[in-house]
Amino acid sequence: MKIFCIGRNYTDHAKELNNPVPSEPLLFMKPPTALVVNNKPFFYPDFTKDLHYEGEIVLRVCKNGRSVQPEFAHRYYDAVAFGIDFTARDVQDKLKQKGHPWEIAKAFDGSAPLSPWVPLDELPNRQDIHFQLKQNDRVVQDGHTRDLIFSFDTLIVHISRYFTLQKGDLIFTGTPAGVGPVAIGDRLEGWLEGKLLLSCAIK
Repeated sequence: MKIFCIGRNYTDHAKELNNPVPSEPLLFMKPPTALVVNNKPFFYPDFTKDLHYEGEIVLRVCKNGRSVQPEFAHRYYDAVAFGIDFTARDVQDKLKQKGHPWEIAKAFDGSAPLSPWVPLDELPNRQDIHFQLKQNDRVVQDGHTRDLIFSFDTLIVHISRYFTLQKGDLIFTGTPAGVGPVAIGDRLEGWLEGKLLLSCAIK
């Protein structure tokens, strides 16, 4: 299983971090050890003092494919979940200043809590999925996938140009505006179409 992640896929999020809006998908990866499932807690790592949440819609790849053509891209994912891309922002900023890769700021153990899956057929509008992240019962991120810079299908086409997609791979599709810091004792909740899917306690 591979975990693909897309950075800066909502214009407002790119702007809030003073990053340029990308002209093609910004791709990075996380290892399977990043996943946290079944609403298990997340343990604040000791190598950062500025940990940020980034709530995202995650795609589940349902078939193998390489160099997928646009007209077939919709056949390669069948369900979505709510995921959190935890980011050690202070570590990331230092790495970016040096021109180094981001992995230790983005791909560390436990950095990708994931909810149960929701089949696309159960969604009212798969072209415009509404999702929210709440921090201690307060909405901090409110997103619609209609605002993605690069659509689900575009991501499938782009990723499969470089990597063979395999059944069970995951794609974190990007976070909307509103990212911010978390603290020990916080509780994060991921909501999709008004339903609670993910509850993550910060320990």
